[in-house]
Amino acid sequence: MLATILVAGSFLASEKLAGIINPFSLTLLRFMGAALMLLPIIFYNQRWRRSILPTLPRAMIISLFFSIFFICFFESLNTTTALNTGTLYTLVPLITALLCILVFREVVTIKQIAVYFLGVAGTSWVIFNGQLDLLLSLSLNKGDLIFMAGIFSMCCYSISMKFLYRNDEMVVLVFCILVGGSLWMALALLFSGQPLQWDLLQGQSVYNMAYLVIGATLATVYIYQKTTIVLGPARVNAYIYLNPALVIVLLFLIDGASIPMAVVPGILVSSIATVILQKGHAQESTVES
Repeated sequence: MLATILVAGSFLASEKLAGIINPFSLTLLRFMGAALMLLPIIFYNQRWRRSILPTLPRAMIISLFFSIFFICFFESLNTTTALNTGTLYTLVPLITALLCILVFREVVTIKQIAVYFLGVAGTSWVIFNGQLDLLLSLSLNKGDLIFMAGIFSMCCYSISMKFLYRNDEMVVLVFCILVGGSLWMALALLFSGQPLQWDLLQGQSVYNMAYLVIGATLATVYIYQKTTIVLGPARVNAYIYLNPALVIVLLFLIDGASIPMAVVPGILVSSIATVILQKGHAQESTVES
């Protein structure tokens, strides 16, 4: 829940940074800033220093999936809308659950599949502000197909977090993932030919960037890595259904924006779907143990 709230806050911070520097450079700074914060902690501990090289190859694979998601997301926005990407992103929990069947031999019942679709319906209702005509007019284009590739990569990111875990020192693994993400995004920035523009971050934008580095990158990567190993990718990704609702709540608390009554049914439906999925996965874990 904490990670989900932090991610919801990142939407607010990112919106305020939009247009100041290009998104590839913004993501690179997020990864680099978070990695640099962990650097002195890692190098102070001799055992952690020795763990970097054995951990780095697997972390490079994990961070590659994470970086591909951001690359596809930014590229897709050239030919699609934020509403389309927000709607398609609600498919992440369902696709992750299906991949868990193949990779971890997890059992997903018809009832759970139905609840996943219920979560998609609830979050879509919030995203489209309760306007059914907008939802029905949704049509896929080239940008949507690119973002679908990013969604699949995000699912693989969650799967790889658990699949490639080898009883690593958690702080070392997170550091290596952030280093890997920095390298992949640096390559993306190089091939795109876009400038860094970090000098343009001034005033309030510095605080928004600090939140993205500390709260939305360093803290969330650590929390997601730790919880994915314990709870599993499907259960962790089910919290995605709460993201649109949490963004609206944070806008109300921070910026004083009103909560449209039209989205309340969607918030309730997505919240109920999340609770049902968490209880269902928890009961399965109890039976297996």
